[in-house]
Order: sequence, then C-alpha cells, then structure tokens
Amino acid sequence: MLKNHERDQRQQLPENQALEAAIEQYFVDVTSRCPYGMDQQAIYHQGMCGRLDDRTMGSFLAQGYRRNGNAMYNMRCPGCSLCVPIRIRPEQFTANRNQRRVLKKNRDVVAGVAPLTMSRENLNLLESFLTTRFPESNNHAEGYYTGFFITSITRCFEIRYRVGEQLIGVAVVDGAPGWLNAVYFYFDPEQSWRSPGTMNILYLLNFCRNQQIDLLYLGYWIKDLGGMDYKKHFRPHELLVDGSWQLKR
Repeated sequence: MLKNHERDQRQQLPENQALEAAIEQYFVDVTSRCPYGMDQQAIYHQGMCGRLDDRTMGSFLAQGYRRNGNAMYNMRCPGCSLCVPIRIRPEQFTANRNQRRVLKKNRDVVAGVAPLTMSRENLNLLESFLTTRFPESNNHAEGYYTGFFITSITRCFEIRYRVGEQLIGVAVVDGAPGWLNAVYFYFDPEQSWRSPGTMNILYLLNFCRNQQIDLLYLGYWIKDLGGMDYKKHFRPHELLVDGSWQLKR
C-alpha cells in the first residue's frame, strides 16, 4: 500500500497541474531584493486573486505557493533554489526532547483564537518585533497588516499568546478544514528565552490535531538560515523538491 503522502500526491497531481496551466497567464515575475539576505535579487512569480475556495487555496499551497495580501506567489530566482516549502502532517508528529522542554517552560502561556485585528496592542508588539529583529528594513507594523496580512481571498485569523494580560506573540494563519497555513508569527523580543517560534508551531500542531486538520504549511525552510533552521527539527516533515513532496523523518 502507498504511504499517505505518496497517495495524496498522486491524487492531487492532475488537479494541481490543471490549476497551474489555467492561471499562468495571470502571473507575472517581479524582481526585488532578496527578503532572506542573499546577495542576488529575488524573483516573485505572483498574481492577484479574487476569492478562492478552500480546495483551490489548498491546491496553491500544495504547489508551494505562499500568500501575500491578496496575491499568491512562489520564488523563481535564477540559479537559486534555497527557498524550500515545508509542511507537516500533525497526526504523524512527535515532539523531541527539546520541544518538550519548550512546552514545559511555556506552561504559563494561554493561547486564544481571534479575528485578524489591526489593534493598537497588536501594532505595538509587531513594531517592537520589526525594530528589534530587522532594524535596517524600514518596515512598519501598519504596512505589514494592510499589505501582507489582511486578505479577501481566504479565511484568515490570529492566534494570540498571553501571559496574564500581557500579549507576547501573535500568529497570523489562514485556515480551512483540510489545511492550516502559517502566514507570519511575531513576538515580544524580550520573550526570546521562551523559544517562541518553536512554541508557536507546537501550538499550531496541537490546534490542527484538535480540529482534525490534515496539513500544516510552515512557509519556506532555508538550510543554514538561523531564523528558519528550527523548522527542520519538527519531524517527520515534508519538503517540496522538484515538484514533489519528499518525506523527511
């Protein structure tokens, strides 16, 4: 018998290929500075979208596309294939020793699901995060919400992490019965000792299990890039390489 991920790929391949052929005429290549600090320019293959049903959005994600506002995109940088889409099947995941330690030191954190909200509390936290983590980027919190997070093409919401009354982190996610797409996560820089990136993924995995969601998409993984390297420790996971999802245990 085929393993689950192999069977799913065979079933989805014709649908994904048909979608890509149908939409290609609406996509353009946009050149920009590499968002991950590489020397060469990045090329975003992107197109603006109207409202997408859950199945179509899931097909985009299965092909390695990401969402930026109302645009879907993937990276087509010449001579570079470092951006590798990564996803997890929550029912297969088992926490390792370090991840269990992260859970233990975050026992005082309470998570709550909420609508996507450009509140002053959220903006202040995001501004602090951007200023500390990306001091040379000149990005601002309101621009992130209006240009990146807020969307009309799919269902988007927030998961807010608090210790008492203090907001310490916010995950922006797109969701449907069959998949969850982690769009962005920001947190209080003073709470870095909590390993908040790992904490967030552990919560998202638990959320998916509770809601019986089959796939959690984590965006891109880039080998040896410090801000993304922790994703590879969530095993088993799947990487999209040469158009095929490959299982890594």
